[in-house]
Amino acid sequence: MSGVGLGGVGVITGWGEGIASLPTDAVVAAGERMVVPAPTPAVTGERFRRATRECLLGVKAVAALLDDAGLTREQIAGSDTALLYVTAAGYGASNHAFIVGAEGSGAGPLHFPYTAPSAVPAEVTIEYGLRGPYVTLIGGAATTIEALAWGGRLIADGSCSRALVLAVETFAECAPLYARDRRLLGRPLTEAAVCGLLVAGDRPLAVQVVAGASARAAEVRRRAGETLACAPLLAFALARAAGEDPWSVTGRWRGQTLALTED
Repeated sequence: MSGVGLGGVGVITGWGEGIASLPTDAVVAAGERMVVPAPTPAVTGERFRRATRECLLGVKAVAALLDDAGLTREQIAGSDTALLYVTAAGYGASNHAFIVGAEGSGAGPLHFPYTAPSAVPAEVTIEYGLRGPYVTLIGGAATTIEALAWGGRLIADGSCSRALVLAVETFAECAPLYARDRRLLGRPLTEAAVCGLLVAGDRPLAVQVVAGASARAAEVRRRAGETLACAPLLAFALARAAGEDPWSVTGRWRGQTLALTED
């Protein structure tokens, strides 16, 4: 096989765990809230004592994926699993915490390492013992489309047998910043952590620029709200639950809409 298949999707959002928690209309469900925050996962262990919310959400999303795919930690550990991490806003919270701490009321130097976007995938790789190819991409939904195609190429060229594509977006800590320009992003801003599993299959993936969003992308926006990089993976989850082709997804970022297409 020279393509990919979808092995599962783990979904955590401000609405709850799994797509069944998504409302019919996110705008109505949010009411006056600009941000729908995701609760901080209860992850135990000394190593997580200083971990940021986005790190804990990333770890939890992979756990949700394992449940959905029926896999164990041992089955994804090692050098045969790639990790591609995407976020547009998910490192803003840790930077905010560091700045506030530097001003005398919070995090301070011990939290400086968490200001790097690579902090989230680093915690995930340590927690699950991943040692395969590892990429961090910064951007919104279109960047996730690129990450999915990249994961497909890694599988096709034999660099790995499976690829985790993880997106995490948090907004609550920087809500005043997003409130300054309501034109740039839709409302509500819904925090989310979503992880998709790519495995060897018969679907070759490439990326193309398209004129408009897919119907599934519009459904994600309507039901979940604005989730930035998480949106294409949420579309995967919705399509998979409906027993439909998951690959007709699109993602838009900075004026450009990308779609997955057969290579």
